[in-house]
Amino acid sequence: MTHAGKAFATLLFIFSFVQINFAQVAKVNWMSLEEAVAAQQDEPRKIMMDVYTQWCGPCKMMMSRTFTNPQVIDYINANYYAVKFDAESPNPVEFKGKTFENPGWKQNVRGRNSTHELSRALGVNAYPTLVYMDEQSEIIAPISGYKTPPQLEMYLKFFVEKYNGDVAQEEWEAFRDGFQPTFN
Repeated sequence: MTHAGKAFATLLFIFSFVQINFAQVAKVNWMSLEEAVAAQQDEPRKIMMDVYTQWCGPCKMMMSRTFTNPQVIDYINANYYAVKFDAESPNPVEFKGKTFENPGWKQNVRGRNSTHELSRALGVNAYPTLVYMDEQSEIIAPISGYKTPPQLEMYLKFFVEKYNGDVAQEEWEAFRDGFQPTFN
């Protein structure tokens, strides 16, 4: 191999290594609900809250397949405050001047545990559910079910680009029916 060929191979290796490491480092900037609400005071953004449970298979799939997609990561981090919330957490959460708890939570329970009061208050009745909130932390909509990157893209972009506090069903349907995903 020539000197130029070796140099090229070395650069290619370094570039590949940097790309692999960057892909491993890039991730959604998850925060608590309290942190997201506080961040809205300095820089208003919508909140996307992933409500999950430890035992939920589709929740784990979404975490490993959807929330690791570089396009999803970039869009969420640029446009939302991302909140990850265990719907069966024992930890109290302060939201809208109220403390939400999980009084029925039991330690060392395998599988399902008691549902957190905040999950009920957000209208969550299935997992995973993505709860979208506006810049004032008001609930826009809870959207249930596993979403692939292209499916999630539609909701992410709708709430950022089209939602202004009052959207008619016809406007949503027109957006949905004409939406062309770009995330893969």
